[in-house]
Amino acid sequence: MRVFVTGATGFVGSAVTAELLAHGHDVLGLARSEDRAARLKRKGAASLIGDLATPETLRQGAQTCDAIIHTGFVHDFARFAASCAIDETAIEAMGATIAGAGKPFIVTAGLAGLGVEGRAATESDGAPPPSPAYPRASDSTARRLSARGIPTAIMRLPPSVHGRGDHGFVPMLIEAARRNGRSAYVGDGDNVWPAVHVGDAARAFRLAIEQRPGAETFHAAAEAGIAFREIARTIAEGLDLPCASLTGEEARAHFGWFLGFASMHQPVSSAWTRERLAWTPAGPGLLDDIRAAGYFAGDSLLAGL
Repeated sequence: MRVFVTGATGFVGSAVTAELLAHGHDVLGLARSEDRAARLKRKGAASLIGDLATPETLRQGAQTCDAIIHTGFVHDFARFAASCAIDETAIEAMGATIAGAGKPFIVTAGLAGLGVEGRAATESDGAPPPSPAYPRASDSTARRLSARGIPTAIMRLPPSVHGRGDHGFVPMLIEAARRNGRSAYVGDGDNVWPAVHVGDAARAFRLAIEQRPGAETFHAAAEAGIAFREIARTIAEGLDLPCASLTGEEARAHFGWFLGFASMHQPVSSAWTRERLAWTPAGPGLLDDIRAAGYFAGDSLLAGL
C-alpha cells in the first residue's frame, strides 16, 4: 500500500513512516523543505514538497496514494487558532479529494478535553465542539467528512506521546521547571494524563490503515491515566529540583498558558482499540521514559526529528 503521510518528518509522523516502511508499505511524505525531503529519502520514503497551508499539494498527495495518514499540525501555540484553522482546511481538502474513492483516511486528534464526568472516556464518546478556549477541530472535521459520505477514521493521541525526540508537553514542563527553579503540580496533583510511547502509537496507525478503517475512532493510549503529581515529581528528580503544589496566581505564573493542560483530568479507555486492532502496547511507560529517554539532555532531544 502506498500511504501519504503528512507530518512525515515530525515526532509522531516520522515514527509512523518508519513503521510503515518496516512492514512493506511505500510512503509519500509531505516535507516542508528539501532538507526534510532528504531525510525521508534516507529512510526509504518518497517526498512531496509542500506544507499544510497548500491545499493543492495535499490534494496531489491524496490523489496519488492508496491511503492517507494525517499526523501533521502546525505547533505554533502563539497562533493556536490559526494553526487549528490550517488543520481544518487541510483535512477538508484531502477528504474532498478522495470522496467516492474508498481510500482509508486517518486523522490525528487529541484525547485532551473529552470532558466525560466520573469515568474514563471511551472511543464512542464524542469530542466537544471547537471553542475559543480550545479551537482545534481535527475530530469534528473528520466527523463532518464522515457525515458527508467520506468515511474518515480518527486516531486520538494522549497529551503525552513520549520517547526520544519528544518536543511536546513533557519538555515544556521540564523547561517550566528549569525556568522557575522547581517542578510543580496543581492542587493535590491527582488529576491524570494518559500516555503512549511513540513506537506504540505508530504501530496503532499502521494496524489501523492495514485494516482499512471507515468512520471509526481509536484511542492510542497505553496508560489510562498517570497522576500529574507523579509526572512533576519525576521531573523534579531528574533536574534535582524541589517539587511543589501550586494554586491560584502561583500556578498561573508557573505554567502560563499551559495551566489548563496541567490541570486536566482525562482518564481514558483504549479497550475497544486494543481489541479492534489487536494492538498490545509494548513500549516503556511515561515515568520510566522520562528517566531514561534523554529528557534532561536539552537539545539532544531533537536528535530524533
